[in-house]
Amino acid sequence: MESIRMLQVAVYLLALAALGGIVMGWIRFSGGRNPPSSLAMAHGFLAAAGVTLLAYAVFALAAPGTALLALLLFLAGALGGVVLNLHYHLHGKPLPKGIVAAHALISVFAFVLLYMAAFGAG
Repeated sequence: MESIRMLQVAVYLLALAALGGIVMGWIRFSGGRNPPSSLAMAHGFLAAAGVTLLAYAVFALAAPGTALLALLLFLAGALGGVVLNLHYHLHGKPLPKGIVAAHALISVFAFVLLYMAAFGAG
């Protein structure tokens, strides 16, 4: 599979993860409660699958440089997601809105870069 096609599949997986992230953000910011664990797990698994494909495309298939920058940003965003899950969500603590927002902003910026790399604007 060529690198561009793999990047496109990663975009689709990460778009699905983003939809789950939007729902979780809405639950946290509007209701003041944490989202359901099942939604958080689905979000994380979809994002991990997309980032894994992205990493493979970058390191094994010589994807564009924009994809490498997207990968690095997604990994930074994933670090925030791991902190949110392991330190707060699993212990029943309210998710800090600042970390949620930072996780979202980093991931959105990474997604835009990946989209540009996958669909010819990068």
